[in-house]
Amino acid sequence: MEVIRLDRVSLWRRTQEEFSYDLKKTLLSILEGKYRKPAKKLVLNEIDLVVERGEKIGIIGANGSGKSTILKIISGILQPTSGTVRVRGQIAPLIELGAGFDGEISVIENIILYGVLLGFSRAEMRNRTQSILEFAELEDYALVPVKALSSGMVARLGFAIATDVQPDILILDEVLSVGDESFKHKCKQRIEKFWDVDATVIVVSHDLGFIKESCKRSIWLDKGQVKFIGDSKVAVEHYLNFTMGI
Repeated sequence: MEVIRLDRVSLWRRTQEEFSYDLKKTLLSILEGKYRKPAKKLVLNEIDLVVERGEKIGIIGANGSGKSTILKIISGILQPTSGTVRVRGQIAPLIELGAGFDGEISVIENIILYGVLLGFSRAEMRNRTQSILEFAELEDYALVPVKALSSGMVARLGFAIATDVQPDILILDEVLSVGDESFKHKCKQRIEKFWDVDATVIVVSHDLGFIKESCKRSIWLDKGQVKFIGDSKVAVEHYLNFTMGI
């Protein structure tokens, strides 16, 4: 069954220049007759993609090729400028770990909040709280406000929640780099469990060996365009040949 479909999805985004162009500068430039509309960049260019239930899909490409952006489009974090996106099922996006946390409330309260945002009930999240704290190695911080945690602790918490709730669709963006070596090993073991069930997984990684071993099909993106979709070993080979100028 089809669970994700992107039809001719494109995204234009503001450049860093536009983000830094504050109101005062804008008004002054208009008064002086020097105002010019800041540039926008085409980040994704007419992407077509269909993902079936239970598929494990890899996304590869150089930095800035649009890999994380396409994950955010699928997750609903970003809306495309044009084209359509259809998704069936609960999604747990491990993209910007902890981005949805409220720094003013406790770790336990954030676990419940984060789970509710993913579509789970408060009662279910309360039942999962202890296992999440244990996996994130944050039992001693349960009542501490999230703003008091280090960035590494926040990332561990985000990973623990998103993978504990076992969503229909798991979105992974370089999450195997979370924490120290011991925690990375725990992450890898937990992620591998998703390969043994009927969950759909889309993973962005620079670890091409992992992509070849773990994903049957992969997408190679370059400058916002799909260069290849197909067998992961072939996708990696094409990508490496391209980077080496072969």
